[in-house]
Amino acid sequence: MNQSKDTYSIGEAAKMIGSTVKTIRYYDEIELLRPSFHTEGGHRLYTPQDVWRLELITTLRYLNFGISDIRKLMSGELGVSQALDLQIEALETQIGTMNSMLSILQQAKQQEVEDTLHSGQSLTYVSSLVDSLTVNAQKRKQFISAKMEESHLLDEIPHEWRVSFLHFFDKYMMKDTKLSAQQTLAWKEIQEIINDSAYIADLARLELPFFTMANHPQIEADAWVKKMETLRIRATEALDKRWPLDSPAVQSMVWDFVMMYASIEHAGDPEAFFRRQARYMLNSVTERILRFNKLCKIVNPEWSQIVDGINLLQEGMRLRLKQMEED
Repeated sequence: MNQSKDTYSIGEAAKMIGSTVKTIRYYDEIELLRPSFHTEGGHRLYTPQDVWRLELITTLRYLNFGISDIRKLMSGELGVSQALDLQIEALETQIGTMNSMLSILQQAKQQEVEDTLHSGQSLTYVSSLVDSLTVNAQKRKQFISAKMEESHLLDEIPHEWRVSFLHFFDKYMMKDTKLSAQQTLAWKEIQEIINDSAYIADLARLELPFFTMANHPQIEADAWVKKMETLRIRATEALDKRWPLDSPAVQSMVWDFVMMYASIEHAGDPEAFFRRQARYMLNSVTERILRFNKLCKIVNPEWSQIVDGINLLQEGMRLRLKQMEED
């Protein structure tokens, strides 16, 4: 494209917003904001609107918004109010983490004042304090196992399906790695949520289709897990390549996911089953379920693959249901 009358070079744009050429070039490379024009020699040219958007991005980055959230916000996929709520929540988590770390340091400082025997004693005390707060994978597994038994949530399904139910949680949340201060704080809240009988009730309602299917399975439990893993891979690819919700690939994935819970008796009218099952799945998601997933993403960022994939499937369900109603 040719240069318009009122444009700025990348260097001029950088100075105007108090950023660097390298940063603005990076935004172009990741397709967060591309310049409206280029010179005949291929140099970037930014319009006043481009500069305003660059300044907005700079402001959001200053407020610690992630690139993915900025992209969604600027595209309209994420509302301003929702974006602000998410960021407030993230900052509150960070504040809690900082307060926890501050408490450890203050206690260590007090120990140093009181202990004059060895100069390295306070460092040992810091280590013991951190160890007392962090929870290894074995303890986390013991906690989950005890709560599942106490809740009787899995009592009515065969043992092999109980393992399948916890497959993704065990795979991502039970890694034997030492948790950071922020992750420890998130795990503490996860425990509080699981201890809440209201959350267990939410989970029982959400997973009722799974429990029904597990008691009348059409396939083996291991095969079901493999299918779910395949769906996770397909969802990750769809997200990476930004396939639209109405694309054949995404809609095929949505159909396959919902129909995994169908039995032989539903073969006569699969669309009726899809409508009923998809509505149930969408209506069963509560604020407690959403909060639990957000905390899991903090404990292990890989859990984002699960959550983002679920969100894609849910949005795909909503679109398909809307199209069915219009037909």
